[in-house]
Parts: sequence; C-alpha cells; structure tokens
Amino acid sequence: MNPLSRRTMLKGLAATPAIGMAAGLAAGAGTATLIGAPRIARAAEFDFKYGNNLPLTHPLNVRSHEAAERIRRETNGRVDIQIFPNNQLGGDTDMLSQVRSGGITFFTPSALVIATLVPVAAINAVGFAFADYGQVWSAMDGKLGEHVRGAISKVGLHAFEKMWDNGFRQMTSGAKPIQTAADMDGLKIRVPVSPLSIAMFKSLSAAPASLQFSEVYSSLQTRIVDAQENPLPIIQVAKLYEVQKYCALSNHIWDGFWFIANGRAWRGLPPDLQKIVSTAINDAGVQQREDIKALNQSVQADLQSKGLAFNQPSPDSFRAKLRDSGFYGEWKGRFGDEAWALLEGAVGKLA
Repeated sequence: MNPLSRRTMLKGLAATPAIGMAAGLAAGAGTATLIGAPRIARAAEFDFKYGNNLPLTHPLNVRSHEAAERIRRETNGRVDIQIFPNNQLGGDTDMLSQVRSGGITFFTPSALVIATLVPVAAINAVGFAFADYGQVWSAMDGKLGEHVRGAISKVGLHAFEKMWDNGFRQMTSGAKPIQTAADMDGLKIRVPVSPLSIAMFKSLSAAPASLQFSEVYSSLQTRIVDAQENPLPIIQVAKLYEVQKYCALSNHIWDGFWFIANGRAWRGLPPDLQKIVSTAINDAGVQQREDIKALNQSVQADLQSKGLAFNQPSPDSFRAKLRDSGFYGEWKGRFGDEAWALLEGAVGKLA
C-alpha cells in the first residue's frame, strides 16, 4: 500500500489546525461529505455511519476509507460504512452521545474525549509517562489497553483493539529553550482545556493559560503567553515558528484515538462479519500509525529549515518534579491502583 504523501497530509491538517487535545475542532460544512466507493447495487444488510472530527485528507480518514472499502468488498456488500469527516455530525460531545444512543455506529474520539465518560481512558495522557512509541504501543496494545477497553465496554460501547495515533505533544518557547523542569518555573504556557494537562503544568510550577486555538498565534506574538504545546504538524500548519524560537521534543503527553462502536449494533453483527470488520479496522489503525510517524519526521525537518531550534530534554527532571509535587500520587488515586500498575509496568516507576 502506497504511503501517504506529506503534502496530502499537511493539506488536510491545514484545513483544521486545532487537531489534538483542544476541546473541539472547526465545524464541517453543512452538507455531509461521504467518503467511499460508488454504492453496490443491492442494499447493504448492515448500513452504518461513522463520524469523526478530522479533515478529509487526514491519515485517519484516508485509512478509514480504505478499511470501509475493504469491509464492503470482503463482506460482499453486506456491510456498508458511510464516513462523515470534519465534525459533519456534530462536535465530539455530540458524536459521543450519538454513538451511545445508536444514532451513529462508529466514532473515533481521542482518549481525553472518551475520558469524560470513562475516566480511566485518560491514563495514556499522564505527563511524561511514555518515553517513546515503543512504550506507547507496548502499553496500549497490551494489558493497559485491554483494561481501558474493558472500562469502555461497561458503558455500552465496543472499542477495537488497536488505538490510532494522535501524536506526542511538544513544547515551544520564545525566550529560551526548555531543557529541564527548572525552565518551567513561572512560564506562561498555553494549554488546552483539560484538567489533566492543567494539573501537570501547575505541578511543574508553570503558569498554564487555557486559550482557544484561534488565539494562540496572536497571544504568542503579543507575549500574553510565552510558550505553547502541540504536536509538530499543528505547530507547522499554524506557523507558530514565526512567533517561537525553540522547540523542546519533550514528548510530555501522548494521545490517541479509540475506534469505538455502538455496543448493540456491534453485537448484532454475525461473528463472521465481526471478524472482517475488526481485522480491517485494526489493520488500518496500524497503517495510520506509520503515516503519523512519517509525517512528524518530515515536519520536523521543515520546521528546522524555517529556523525553529530543536532540543531533546531528558524526562528525568520533569518526572522528579511531578513526583515530588504529588502529581503522580494524585492521579494514581484517580485512575486506581490496577490501572496505574499496568501503566508503570510499561513505562517504569512513576509514583
């Protein structure tokens, strides 16, 4: 399968720059855009709707489209999935409600979105937990992911085995590079409206400010805030390199998408069709991970060419600060001993 081009992916990302943990993305057009091949002549036995909040050419939608075509082909047209990208069926909160009620069958919320319903789902976003993707996939494809999927099933939803990638978040700054936790002291940094993110930066002695994404560029330009944090593709498409000098590859938070289904609809599929759908969706998720990895690598090179200076700080001082401040202990209590033990089994001792 041909890899997605960087130009194609960035074009899609530019259409909706607030991808990631920001609360909600720009609403799509009023008329639904359906991604898919022409309809098979006979009506599908199972006709499903899948909604998400990303632009049409984002890797998630490209790979979802491929999965839908594969499912249609391998089920001989019995299962047909219509894809509604870019918030065309409503915002994240709306679509989460719809997938629970059966208004739509599939949805891909970020972990922090579904955490509003299943709190333990936010555990992958614990600050400075994951050092790299090896640890991420070991945990989320393993016992920690299984634990979270079990919690999701208790609210009447089915989560597929493979999470899709939304990327590591990195920190940029204007005055000086961020090398250690000491550089966070008093730093005015824009963060999304997320209790976990806000708590983390406060525990690092920073001064987090929750601003809409549309305000980030001007706020950095006028020094209302001195720093911000986002995945690299967002830094690129929002041209934050024009108002920031440094980028610390901190990998301080990783977030991904759970591909979820309405539980009743999923149980209504015969086992043979469940297997086809699961295999296609999980395979597409693994391919999307590679797309995001390649995109991040090419974007970093592009940002360097535009003058953004990169450094890679060790997570040790940040982890120590979060441990000493009681951050890890507090969130261990919130997530529970079992989930926390599974996290530490993949990343090492935190609390």
